[in-house]
Amino acid sequence: MDETLRTEQALRHLADMILRHAPSNGTFPTSVPNLSLMNADHLSEPLESVYKPSLCLVAQGAKTATLGDETYRYDPMTFVVIAAELPIISKIVEASPEVPYLSLKLSFDPDVILDIVKESSRISTSPVDASPGITMNRTSPGLLEAAVRLVQLLDTPEDIPVLAPLIVREILYRVLQSEHGSLIHSFAMVGSHSHNIAQAIRMINQQYAEPLAIEQLAKEASLSTSAFHKHFKRVTSMSPLQYQKTLRLQEARRIMLAETVHASEAAFRVGYESPSQFSREYARMYGRPPMLDIQDQRASAITGP
Repeated sequence: MDETLRTEQALRHLADMILRHAPSNGTFPTSVPNLSLMNADHLSEPLESVYKPSLCLVAQGAKTATLGDETYRYDPMTFVVIAAELPIISKIVEASPEVPYLSLKLSFDPDVILDIVKESSRISTSPVDASPGITMNRTSPGLLEAAVRLVQLLDTPEDIPVLAPLIVREILYRVLQSEHGSLIHSFAMVGSHSHNIAQAIRMINQQYAEPLAIEQLAKEASLSTSAFHKHFKRVTSMSPLQYQKTLRLQEARRIMLAETVHASEAAFRVGYESPSQFSREYARMYGRPPMLDIQDQRASAITGP
C-alpha cells in the first residue's frame, strides 16, 4: 500500500474514533495518560494557554498556533510539536457542523525522548544552537497509524497500563524521525542551549510575578547575557522581558474573567506596580483597555460563537 493511501485510511480511522470518544463540542481528557481529544464544529476565538511539551495531530479541519510574532498553521498533513513550556495562542480556522475540527493532543516527558535516542541509530544528533520551541512537521503514515492504535486503547481500557507507554514511545520515535526531529531532541539533551533555555522558561513561568533577574537566569544557563537573549528569542520568538510580559497579561486576563476582580487588583497580583502601565500594555496586547476587553469577552461567552 502506498503512503498516500495509508495516510488517508489512517486519517479516516482517527477521525471516526475521535468522533466516537469526543462526540460533542469540547476538549475531552481520556483514560490514556496525557492524551486529550478535541471536537469543534465552528471556528474559534483565539485561546491563550501555556502548553507543556506536547504534540498535536489533526484528523480533520485546521488550527493555528501563535507564539510571539510567529504563527503556525497545522492540519491533517502537518503536525505541531511544542518542545518547551510556552504561552501559545491557538485558533481553530477550519471547522463546520458538516466537517468538524477533530484533533488529539499528547503531552510527553522529555526524558522519554532521551531514552528513545539512546536506543536508536536512525535519529540525527541535536543542533548546537538553541532551537525554536515550536516546530511544524509533515505527517507520516507511520505516525498516524500509531496514533490510531493509541486512541483504540480507549475501547479496551484494561490494555492501557501495559500498551499505552509502548505506543507513546513509538509515536515519539516517529516524531524524532521527522524533518525537525533533531530540534525536538535538543530540548531533552541536558546541557544543550535548548535544554538550558527551557529550564529558564520554566523558572520564569513559576515566578512570573517577580522581577526578572536576567543575569541570574543567564548564569544558570551557562551563557553570557547577550547569548542568553539570543538563544531565548530563538526558542520563544520573544525577548525574556516580552515573554514575562505576555505571561503576566495572559494571567491577568484569566483572573479578571474567572474571579471578577478589578483591573488594578489583577495588575498587582501578576507583578505590576503601576496600574496605568498595566492598562497601557494590556491595551497594546489586546487592542482594548482591560475592563472593556473583559466586558466584551463575557458578552461573547454568553452569546456564543
